[in-house]
Amino acid sequence: MSGIRNSRTRLVGAAATVVLAALSLTACNDGTGVHDEGASTGASAPASSSAGTPKSDAPAADAPAADAASGGKQPVANGADGSKPAQNTVAAKDPASAGRPVTCEGSNTKTVAAPLNRPVNHMLLTVTNTGSKPCFLYTYPAVRFGEAQAVPPVIEDSMPQAVVTLDPGQSGYASVNLSAADGSGSDGRTEKSLTVYFHGRSGNESVGAGAHPSLPAKGVYVDDSLKVTYWQQSMDDALSW
Repeated sequence: MSGIRNSRTRLVGAAATVVLAALSLTACNDGTGVHDEGASTGASAPASSSAGTPKSDAPAADAPAADAASGGKQPVANGADGSKPAQNTVAAKDPASAGRPVTCEGSNTKTVAAPLNRPVNHMLLTVTNTGSKPCFLYTYPAVRFGEAQAVPPVIEDSMPQAVVTLDPGQSGYASVNLSAADGSGSDGRTEKSLTVYFHGRSGNESVGAGAHPSLPAKGVYVDDSLKVTYWQQSMDDALSW
């Protein structure tokens, strides 16, 4: 009798084991049960190894793009000290051309008109070079009083031996004979404005800007004997006519 009990007990235990095994398989296959920690570690290994794979040779996202208009060439970088490459530097100006003389005219000079007591009926024009280069005072001043349509003639005998050259800050001179000292002139009038024009090398026409020196408030008296001297290097030479 005891042997029969033992057999039943073993059968019940075996059946319980089979049921537990079936339940375990069901839990593993439905995707919601507990997973094997060892299996999880093994499955994630390929992902970890892919992170160590060398990067591709594609350019970085923030690398400067090639300029299509320049044929795909990348811009040349500056030097380590911030300077531009030698081929991009601008050539320095020729020192000789920097000091080359120019023509004196209204924009690079200052003109002053001063009526004189001696010689009588004379006015002195003083032109000072206010520029940074030497300038040439060609021929004589073309003066225009008021609304005159023509400029007065020059005293030919006053022509200097060389063209007057003014260094920066230096002055040149010419005198204007306003009227006949003996009163023999005609068409006398008082003028209150004056424009001085400058000649070029040819002496046939004015160049550059004119000058507008002020006159005394009462004006100056002129007549048809009005004439001018050539530009002179010294004041004394200008006043000798």
